[in-house]
Amino acid sequence: MYKPTGYTDISPYLIVDDAQATLNFIRDAFSGEQLRVHLQDNGDIMHAEARIGDSVVMIGQMPGGADAHIHLYVSDVEAVFDMAIKAGGELVQKLEVKDDGDRRGGVRDKNGTTWWISRQES
Repeated sequence: MYKPTGYTDISPYLIVDDAQATLNFIRDAFSGEQLRVHLQDNGDIMHAEARIGDSVVMIGQMPGGADAHIHLYVSDVEAVFDMAIKAGGELVQKLEVKDDGDRRGGVRDKNGTTWWISRQES
């Protein structure tokens, strides 16, 4: 087998300052499931993985991590958007129907990753 069971062929990889904070945000905002976590000798997270729906997000920890954007389709966009705000996300853009037919809004987590939460409406 060329990949772990249940993994898609492509996974976003986030480089962040605080990998545990991103894992917590994924858990609290999107009911994500933590998968593998590999620690450095000092106990910091070197690499982690979490499942959101049918996809896996990979996370590396490095000082001065890079800003990233993730687009996430969900069935109940209002509920998930509200959960992301309650999980500590900062409002980037309120939910609204866009020209492409998606109802979408943006929330930024404490590491600077912007999560575009969306549902196809048309």
